[in-house]
Amino acid sequence: MLVLLGTGVVANVILPKNKGFSSGWVVITFGWGLAVMSGVYVSFKSGAHINPAVTLGLYLNAPDKADQFAKGITSSFSNMLLYWLAQMIGAIIGAVLCWLAYKKHFDEDADPATKLGVFSTGPAIRSYGWNFFTEVIGTFVLVFVILAFGKNPASLGPLPVSFLVVGIGMSLGGPTGYAINPARDLGPRIAHAFLPIPGKGKSDWAYSWVPVFGPLVGGAIAGLVAHAYIV
Repeated sequence: MLVLLGTGVVANVILPKNKGFSSGWVVITFGWGLAVMSGVYVSFKSGAHINPAVTLGLYLNAPDKADQFAKGITSSFSNMLLYWLAQMIGAIIGAVLCWLAYKKHFDEDADPATKLGVFSTGPAIRSYGWNFFTEVIGTFVLVFVILAFGKNPASLGPLPVSFLVVGIGMSLGGPTGYAINPARDLGPRIAHAFLPIPGKGKSDWAYSWVPVFGPLVGGAIAGLVAHAYIV
């Protein structure tokens, strides 16, 4: 649900002949925020795990703690790997569904970078080290604040996380397109590689490590810092 709606808003904004064509960055950031809210609601039984970086942050925040991932699910390393696998599968399925929804628009003439941009992130200025650092910062903010939400007595459900994602997109999203979620980027990039999209070009595997390892490092740091300061 996260990836279907998130890549869907990007497709609506950047692919030719769409009703929302050229509606801009603000539409994309709010679309992704609402995608997160939808993903959280439909995955509540798993503890609303839709991001491997968040799962990693929770694990490092309280390793082997009962009910940390979800009710009845211990934050073990093996459970974390199982969650990661499920998140990747869901991300690939969501990307394929987005392609089906926008099939005729993907068939239209558009440059390969635009078609890839629906599926995965890319830097505004390519500098792997700085791009990596940007993803670390953005994901640290995401995971650290989510962990802080968990200590707050106010019960507002997924809404604060959705607004947090919007805020990160508006404040920190410009340099890299703010993946802040390894599955959100890698799953759709894999889908882009195998889907029969006319004129799609390459999947930019040279950059693909940045939106995977940057968020994982940011999530890990957030989990450890939160364990030290907000437990």
